[in-house]
Amino acid sequence: MQYGLDTAIYLEIGLMLVSYLICGIPFGKILAKRFAHKDLQKEGSGNIGTTNALRVAGPKVAAITLAFDLLKGTVCVISAKQVLLGAPWAPGIPVDVLIALVALACLYGHIFSPYLHFNGGKGIATGVGILFGFFWPLALIHLAIFIVLVAITRYVSVGSIVTAALVPLTVFIAFPTLDPLAIAIWALLGWTVVWAHRGNIGRLRAGTESKLSFGSKKEA
Repeated sequence: MQYGLDTAIYLEIGLMLVSYLICGIPFGKILAKRFAHKDLQKEGSGNIGTTNALRVAGPKVAAITLAFDLLKGTVCVISAKQVLLGAPWAPGIPVDVLIALVALACLYGHIFSPYLHFNGGKGIATGVGILFGFFWPLALIHLAIFIVLVAITRYVSVGSIVTAALVPLTVFIAFPTLDPLAIAIWALLGWTVVWAHRGNIGRLRAGTESKLSFGSKKEA
């Protein structure tokens, strides 16, 4: 028995909704409040991600935040892939597109968290986690780009913006036969992360962006 388009649509909606809700969990905010008694949305940059967790709550909270934000993207995408790739779909069902849409739902859950009035993080850690779930060599490439750029510039935002902008290119290089709509969705995913860094882009242009200090909770 093969599943048709109707089944694919219903299953996809369910997978996207669950992924959105799971990836919307603001682990940085929860962990900073629990272990450092700090509210990430009211201190530092106001962001709930790893960088602000490092500056406000310290390296331990930041490390745990990073791990959880990575894992939620990875787990959701791997689970969705197992469900979608294991189903006996009828010919013509664009599984590549379905997987890409789940990945996008993961990212949007983190950036537009339903638990924080649709505010959230900027998507880098969760985005890398999504890539680990999708195709781990891609994640390592993007992680390497990020680390090198941050090490050279000491701007987390530079590493984040560049590696996010390159997502559609690296996905296309890795999977040149991927459905064009899937490539477009991966482009939307990467460029949404760039959009989330629009404030950082403005500060970089103005020369007021803060550099990362590895020896202090405070901004350099």
